[in-house]
Amino acid sequence: MTTSHSLKAAAPPAAPLTAALTTHLASLLPSSSRDSLRTSVLPSLLTSIAATSTALRAAQDVSLAGSSNSFGDDQLNVDVLAEEAIRLCLAQCPSVVTASSEEDPIEKPVQHTGLPFQVVEAEQDRTHGEVYTVAFDPLDGSSIIAPNWTVGTIFSLWDGTSALGASPRDKQIGAVLGVYGPRTTAVVALRFPGEEKGVCFEVGLSASSEAGKGQEWDLIRPSVSYAPPPFKTRYFAPANLRSTNTHAAYAKLVAHYMAENYTLRYCGGLVPDVVHALVKGHGVYLSPVTETSKAKLRSLYELFPLALVVECCGGRAVDPVSGENILGDKGVEGCDERGGIVCGTAEEVEYAKEVLCG
Repeated sequence: MTTSHSLKAAAPPAAPLTAALTTHLASLLPSSSRDSLRTSVLPSLLTSIAATSTALRAAQDVSLAGSSNSFGDDQLNVDVLAEEAIRLCLAQCPSVVTASSEEDPIEKPVQHTGLPFQVVEAEQDRTHGEVYTVAFDPLDGSSIIAPNWTVGTIFSLWDGTSALGASPRDKQIGAVLGVYGPRTTAVVALRFPGEEKGVCFEVGLSASSEAGKGQEWDLIRPSVSYAPPPFKTRYFAPANLRSTNTHAAYAKLVAHYMAENYTLRYCGGLVPDVVHALVKGHGVYLSPVTETSKAKLRSLYELFPLALVVECCGGRAVDPVSGENILGDKGVEGCDERGGIVCGTAEEVEYAKEVLCG
């Protein structure tokens, strides 16, 4: 990946957690087997979101960076800034040993630059070999950032030293959606092997209550979930509407939403569109796959983490072609495997599945 550009990310200062958020994490992760996840990994991911937010607010000129990623996609300067900010934060977290991203889609060992070897070794010994792999989309929605629309970051967190070939249902234990809008927030989902639902909560970045302490993360909602029926307002977010010209089932589904007075909420950003439904308590997001509209969402960086968040909130996430759950036993062998998604309120996903998959 070429990264020639004029903007450089500085080493990010830590964005600490408030006492309320620290207590909440301790209640969710009381076991010593997840000590590093509670005290190092999640705080590092949140710090990287804070650093990305700061970098984006300073980057008033959104332009091509003169480089492309391994998939051939042209990179914006803000794509590169977000990638650098996140990599710098991961380098400070000894328990994250492998990382890959949509901008650099090859799993590589994390170089813990700036940390003495003895510190890394001592931390891994203290946590009894508790190590993780992180797969991330540094800036989802970069194509809509120029008009200053809300964009996001997506993290997928896996047990062990690789996400490739692993069961997403068993080995993906966490997902974080960073949201950059008028406020900077994050939705965090955690589910461990053997658990059915998992947990999901929302945090927000704000000025520290202590003078001169910079920014800190505070707990906004200790529990995030879709609301039970009946629904006062029903929402739908249909990606790639032009494919209704050639996909009769998708056209039928959209016509159903219009006839039943659903409210359209679609901005073109995957993260804000999915998070909107989590805030409102209802919604369905649709990204179909057709003969003229091929699969574009990458399983490792988008589909798997989004599906985990949705399921932890009591919703469903299925493939729009097969109707199978996104999070099954089958993992990915490469970083560029792609698909579509239908996700959101369980009842809405089931209806969409019936229409799209027959």
